[in-house]
Amino acid sequence: MSAGKIRLKSSLVFPFLSIVLIFASCSEERGPRFSADQIRAYANELYNRQLYSQAIREYQNYLANYSVNKNEEANITYIIANIYFDRLKDYENALAYYLKIRQLFPESKLQTEVSKKIVACLERLQRSEDAQQALEESAHLIPSKKTKRPGTVIAKIGDREITQGDLDFELQQLPPEIRSEYTSPEKKKEFLKRYIATELMYDTAKRKGLDRDKDVIEAAFQAKKYAMVQKLVEEEIRQKVHINDEDIELYYKANKEKYAEKDKKGKIVRQRPLSEVKSQVAQDLLLERQQAAYQNLIERMLKAENVAIYDDLIK
Repeated sequence: MSAGKIRLKSSLVFPFLSIVLIFASCSEERGPRFSADQIRAYANELYNRQLYSQAIREYQNYLANYSVNKNEEANITYIIANIYFDRLKDYENALAYYLKIRQLFPESKLQTEVSKKIVACLERLQRSEDAQQALEESAHLIPSKKTKRPGTVIAKIGDREITQGDLDFELQQLPPEIRSEYTSPEKKKEFLKRYIATELMYDTAKRKGLDRDKDVIEAAFQAKKYAMVQKLVEEEIRQKVHINDEDIELYYKANKEKYAEKDKKGKIVRQRPLSEVKSQVAQDLLLERQQAAYQNLIERMLKAENVAIYDDLIK
């Protein structure tokens, strides 16, 4: 065989072997870097640290990439739904996950609790007729065991468990100045008792049909309207109001007397430097600009909607 033919064969064989090796390496399936237990523990830790959106992603990762039985899948789906419902107040996504359990896991022991949550979601989405229908559909279900949420159980209301995470979450909803009063275990216990009492009274009120009382409906409407307006104002002002160090310095120079130390007669005894009062100056400037932005928002809306106010007729 000639050298030319040998070289020709070699040139064909080596590329072929390279392609085979490439496909062989690509076809190797890489297993997950972490075990299922590690991923679930990580998701639980995120939940307990109040990183709720991140926890949902890890629970979803757990379900998508690890082999779990139907009971476990139903439980994790229920945890995700509860995060949306209890923590993120995202009732549409919560409803979607509760419905997933109802449709895909009909044998799950969670069905009774899921039915209750479906009704609660529909009520919060102001779909009263759907809520009533869902309530009637679930009337035949047998009471069942509720899945355990992450966190240490610190109290029970009948079969309902309240975890340390639940308590921490409720405390986080308080204004900072009030929340600071509940740092000791004793104070937290006091808050927990009040929280439980509120839940019990709420349940009693629902059993009495007070959720359909006309005064309650009107109060709920007014509260919702106020909350929506507040949200709109916050978003509008947040987009318009910005301050930087230069703004703070200019404001300080224009209002030096305001930040000076004075005696009882109002005479300046010491001019406090910007470094000493910068946080207060920033707060005052921000508040002033927010008030101006709010007033501009009002004037702009009145003008846009062609509002007419008859001053001479106001008594």
